[in-house]
Amino acid sequence: MTLTSRLESLVNSSPVMLFMKGKPTEPKCGFSGKVVEILREEKVKFETFDILTDEEVRQGLKVYSNWSSYPQLYIKGELIGGSDIVLEMQKSGELKKVLIEKGIVQKETIEDRIKSLITSSPVMLFMKGTPDAPRCGFSSKVVNALKEEGVSFESFDILSDEEVRQGLKVFSNWPTFPQLYYKGELIGGCDIIMELRDNGELKSTLSE
Repeated sequence: MTLTSRLESLVNSSPVMLFMKGKPTEPKCGFSGKVVEILREEKVKFETFDILTDEEVRQGLKVYSNWSSYPQLYIKGELIGGSDIVLEMQKSGELKKVLIEKGIVQKETIEDRIKSLITSSPVMLFMKGTPDAPRCGFSSKVVNALKEEGVSFESFDILSDEEVRQGLKVFSNWPTFPQLYYKGELIGGCDIIMELRDNGELKSTLSE
C-alpha cells in the first residue's frame, strides 16, 4: 500500500477525522486540545489519529494536505483546517453550517430549541423585554411578583426572536405572553400568576 493510498483511507476512515498530537483524552498540544473541545461542544462524533505515533503519516500528510502544522481536521475527506480556522468557524456559525450541510449533525428544529429553552432553568419566564426593562405591563407585573416572592428565575425576551415567539404559542397552546414555566411545565400567563400570588400560592407552586 503506498503512503498516498494509506493517507487517503485514513482521511476517509471517519466522516469527521482529526489528525492530532496525542489522544482526545490526553492531547499533547494545546491546539489539538482546543479542536477536540470544539468538536465536543458541537456534539460531533469523531475519530482521531495520533501523528506522534507515526512519523511517516505525520510528514506525508503535510504534503498530501498542503498544510504544514497540526492538528488537521477533515470532514467527509475534505480538509477544513487547523485550530485557528476551526475556532473562527465555530464563532461565526460556519462550522455548524458545514456539519449540517454534510449531514454530520441534524439541524435543530424550532421545537428542539423551545424544549431546551423551557428547561434551561427550573423557573423560566418568556416575556417581552428583560426583567430590568420589561416591554409590556403584563410582563412587568409577573417579574415584580416573582421578585417579591424571592423566586429566582431566568427569562427569555421573545421580542428578540420571532421564531421562538411564534413557535412557543403553538408549542404551549397559549397565544399570549408572558408565559411562565416551572420544570418544563407551563404554569400560565399574567392572570394566573397574579391569582396564585394573591392566594399566597405562587412560591409553593414554584418550589414543589
